[in-house]
Amino acid sequence: MLKGLGSQRLVALFVGGWVLFNFPLLGLWDRDATVWGIPLFPLALFLLWGGLIAALAWLMEWPEDRLANRNAERPDDRAEAPPPPAPPQE
Repeated sequence: MLKGLGSQRLVALFVGGWVLFNFPLLGLWDRDATVWGIPLFPLALFLLWGGLIAALAWLMEWPEDRLANRNAERPDDRAEAPPPPAPPQE
């Protein structure tokens, strides 16, 4: 269904955002408090929204083959071994 780790991370980010903006957790911020003169509820909404956008931007810029490139750049013991002999020609 979902191919690749990137798609799974996008779905997880969507579900996480859905949970964050749902009633039980969003009700935690509904207080008569202010932070630097800004009411807590709108400030929390803005910060959660900005955090989700930042996480999405970071996720979309994450290269899919980062681990493959890292393993290709790392010197490996097998890379120094001579190539296998060619099959006999008939």
